[in-house]
Amino acid sequence: MPTGAEALRDAAARLDSAGIDAPMRDARLLLAHALGVESSALLHLTHDALAPDTAATFNTLVQARARHQPLAQIRGWRAFWGRKMHVTPDVLDPRPDSETLIERALDGPYETVLDLGTGSGTLVVTLLAERCHAQAVAVDISPAALAVARLNAQRHGVAKRLDLRISDWFDAVDGRFDLIICNPPYIDAAEWETLARDVREFEPKIALTPGADGLAPYRHIAGRLSHYLAPNGRAIFEIGHQQGAAALALFQSAGFANLSCIPDINGKDRVILVQNSPNSAQKPAER
Repeated sequence: MPTGAEALRDAAARLDSAGIDAPMRDARLLLAHALGVESSALLHLTHDALAPDTAATFNTLVQARARHQPLAQIRGWRAFWGRKMHVTPDVLDPRPDSETLIERALDGPYETVLDLGTGSGTLVVTLLAERCHAQAVAVDISPAALAVARLNAQRHGVAKRLDLRISDWFDAVDGRFDLIICNPPYIDAAEWETLARDVREFEPKIALTPGADGLAPYRHIAGRLSHYLAPNGRAIFEIGHQQGAAALALFQSAGFANLSCIPDINGKDRVILVQNSPNSAQKPAER
């Protein structure tokens, strides 16, 4: 059997031929996964011959990555805000850019949270884990996505504080919330055609793009947000890096005045922050 070092070199060459951007990095991560160790431990293991079952597992993993299946789907998890979040083909692979939303959410208080289109539950589970007294409702139109969110809630000890519901945006939601978060599908039709194979062929299209200009979810949410956001509450939405001005205009048209567009660590527009007025009208929620 090959040694770990030999298997790594062969795998990196195969991934490079398949057009994978960082072939050796991905090969190392996959070998660590096959061995059941952290990648930092590989240095002490690559001189040894691989066990036959490990070599077979590694080969299967490399084949999957060579088809451009995302690493998170292959390994079954993605690190986010210091925690491992379960990932399947039914949900988006959580991106580091989304940590900008978490940062802003943690800037202020919240006792009740609504997560619209929760997907894997990564955002709401993180916020509940960071605030041990908070309660949340998280909705998604996909039962398969909610199953992943439920597993992540259980894994991180917040399941008793999270109410998961099948819902098309606000349809199954009642009440008002201190904090409303959402990472909706926002990729426009033109950009969809340019996405990397890893994304376009393996992640759920319904969670990535609404088609057209990509702004349909914001139009829908902006028109109903005032019925669900508590006085002095905050709403935070992830956006595409070229959608800042358009998204701000939609929420301004819906009557919100205290708005800001916040960049991510790369300086690109990433989230819209909506701050409700403390004396906002207490209209009954529309169902």
